Amino acid sequence: MKPAILNQGRGAVLYDGDRLSADEMATLLPVLLESGGEALPNLAGRGGVRLVRHGNQEWIWRQNRRGGFVGRLIAGRYLWLGRERTRVWREWRLLQTLHARGLPVPAPVAAVHSRHGLVYECGLLTERLPGVESLAARLNRAPLPDTTWTAIGRCLARFHAAGACHADLNAHNILFNDRDEVFLVDFDRGRLRRPGGWRARNRRRLHRSLVKITRDLPGEVFPPGAWRRLEAGALTGV
Repeated sequence: MKPAILNQGRGAVLYDGDRLSADEMATLLPVLLESGGEALPNLAGRGGVRLVRHGNQEWIWRQNRRGGFVGRLIAGRYLWLGRERTRVWREWRLLQTLHARGLPVPAPVAAVHSRHGLVYECGLLTERLPGVESLAARLNRAPLPDTTWTAIGRCLARFHAAGACHADLNAHNILFNDRDEVFLVDFDRGRLRRPGGWRARNRRRLHRSLVKITRDLPGEVFPPGAWRRLEAGALTGV
């Protein structure tokens, strides 16, 4: 992976020069800024995600959007503090580090920002993980076997051992591929940290998410034993 920068109008792009040339990136940029590509509702986040095809490659484009009350007021605009401090450039560099360490994350392709005076808008392009489904979607279909809960915990243990703090760990940001391998996505506002209480807070956040999405589902979808297996895997890695 070779980081490269393309300055374009009011913004700039941090991208993988091993995947794209500067000319290819310049050609692809208008497609991203105009929210082109195919909508993927099953993987939708705050701003939704879209499938972008380039040659024989398929990538995922996510435009950053705020949540909650603030999001209804200013949607996808953030205070400008310099391009290295834009949310997507920081996420791109974090994903680059995690991917290089062999952690199960999508490889970053391009981080785009467009400045408008004191604010900016941004979005992130990553590789597509083929055949993936979120933990939330799986739970809505059927209960999970014990081994899957343990696998989720082990995956989380790997990230915590590397000091990778996910700022919004929930059942929508945990994905499985068709071989039942576990991935984490959406590292917006994530960062590398020293060991500390944030690990327990990560787990509590995930637990709240699981309780919320299974509240109206049959009790066997998320029984107490499921969380015990997940947490045991997260704490011990086995």
